[in-house]
Amino acid sequence: MKAALAPLRFTPYRFLLAGRTINALGNSFAPIALAFAVLDLTGSARDLGLVVGARTLTNVLFLLFGGVLADRLPRQLLMVGSNIAAALTQAVVAALVLTDSATIPLLIGLSVLNGVASAVALPASAALLPQTVPENVRMQAIALGRILLNSAMVLGAPTAGVVVAATDPGIGIAVDAATFVVAGLCFAMVRVAMPPRSQERAHVLADLRIGWSEFSSRTWLWVVVAGFSLLNAAWTGGLYVLGPAVADETIGRQAWGMVLAAETVGLVLGGLVAMRLRTRRLLLVGVLSCLGMALPLFVLGGHPRLWALLLAMFVTGLMLEQFGVAWETTMQEHVPADRLARVYSYDMVGSFAAIPLGQVAIGPIAEAVGLRTALIGAGVVAVVAVLGMLASRDVRTLRHRLPEDEPGAVKESLA
Repeated sequence: MKAALAPLRFTPYRFLLAGRTINALGNSFAPIALAFAVLDLTGSARDLGLVVGARTLTNVLFLLFGGVLADRLPRQLLMVGSNIAAALTQAVVAALVLTDSATIPLLIGLSVLNGVASAVALPASAALLPQTVPENVRMQAIALGRILLNSAMVLGAPTAGVVVAATDPGIGIAVDAATFVVAGLCFAMVRVAMPPRSQERAHVLADLRIGWSEFSSRTWLWVVVAGFSLLNAAWTGGLYVLGPAVADETIGRQAWGMVLAAETVGLVLGGLVAMRLRTRRLLLVGVLSCLGMALPLFVLGGHPRLWALLLAMFVTGLMLEQFGVAWETTMQEHVPADRLARVYSYDMVGSFAAIPLGQVAIGPIAEAVGLRTALIGAGVVAVVAVLGMLASRDVRTLRHRLPEDEPGAVKESLA
């Protein structure tokens, strides 16, 4: 336990952890509140797909620019600015929903702005963590951070379901706006130096080319990213567009919040398991664990009962967290620190590229073949995506440095 908590000795990490945890708490309200706000407005899964898809598409388009900024400017300051912008956009959405002034075009426009703000924050947040702790406690820092993030979502998701069911979706979105403000204050307290650059400062296109070279030269990296592009499209379209529609017809809105929380309970437990995992084939274990993402899609399509959904989402969270910790550890271990944000941005662009297509297309597909059939199809796509990643020898054989490979580091981390 002492080794697991070792990253908390470092003040910058504590503030980063606080900000990210508060963000997670607020953001657990957002998908539930926004989904039911759109369904209350038009009752259309197609419209919901357009609103969430617009945010994701904009996010993907601006991620590369966000990665360049995060390798050029202080990452913590970028996160402060992003949180301020996100707070403003969510506050406007909340006001529109609460005053019955919301329209689909307005919600799409605000989703676009929110997507830009997120595109700046994501690479900066991912690349900032290794600046806040020494390398010998990095895996513990990643796992501990993910445990707290997921714990916040365990609290937030069912609370959001209760709040949205008892009051108004606009209240849930307002909570998200307020947490962006508080998190921004935490990020402002992170004090770290910029990592030294291994080359002279170049123009933006040159920076992007360097980032692409780092990304494309690692087969394990681009193979997993390509697989996740397909996997994320199936997952987000099925779970976050069709899932609320199925919930409205079956288990109810409050219960849907419990279902989303069950995944995060699994993620928390999965983080505890991942923190103690010792294997040199860390990436292989992580990718195998992604097969669990198909389970809730099959249950939603075949047997959408509360107990079955709770169990499926819990197992998914438990398995998925093995990939999350494995992926972050592998990226930070094998990519140079001064190029990490750009590589993260290529990772995110590739992983997220098909999400808008999945979110927008799943509504018309469901209207054509039925909700349940579309969900079963999404589950099949998820399985195919994971098998494609496992077909790569580099994914199966990439080696991870264990703590015992560096005896001095083990002693320091346990001190």
